[in-house]
Amino acid sequence: MSISLEQIKELRARTGVGIHHVKDALTQSNGDMDKAIIYLREKGIAKAAKRAGNATNNGMIGHYIHGKTIGVMVELQSETDFASGSDKFQQLAKELAMHIAAQSPDYIDIESVPASVIETEKQVFAKDVAGKPANIAEKILEGKLSKFYEDAVLLEQPYVRDDTKKVKDLLNEYVAALGESIRIKRFIKMQLGLEPIHAVAVEN
Repeated sequence: MSISLEQIKELRARTGVGIHHVKDALTQSNGDMDKAIIYLREKGIAKAAKRAGNATNNGMIGHYIHGKTIGVMVELQSETDFASGSDKFQQLAKELAMHIAAQSPDYIDIESVPASVIETEKQVFAKDVAGKPANIAEKILEGKLSKFYEDAVLLEQPYVRDDTKKVKDLLNEYVAALGESIRIKRFIKMQLGLEPIHAVAVEN
């Protein structure tokens, strides 16, 4: 069935969940708002989104060294030192550092991607939609941008250990398990002979 913009806006307002999760929930529930909210809660996404606005003033630096040529450090923030001192939190920091070492993202989240970069990508994709009806061109462009985000944005990348979920889904699982907001503040990847990759999340 077709999901309306009004439904997407309403579910986002009621749950604070990102648009991709909102669309998925509405599709899975055939547009039923209450069922969509239950779907998000069962996945721990609504709980994670609700906590996302909480202050994250504690945390740790996770790291991963691959042989003698690749090193990653990632700053992971939490609401309390109780969470950041837990085994689960430390495990997440290590998993993220390993993922970054393997997948080399350029940005942490979509909000961190400069508008100039997005505009450049749109210009590159323009030739693929030239001459097509506006509604079809829009869908093609949306798909190509999604692919770009999956390649370049950490939270949008398929998780290296399980490509059936994205890194943001992994993060939400830990948020739900620990009951606290968790934020990836920044990371740096260094590889012998190459310029380092350094990313910082935008301030909310």
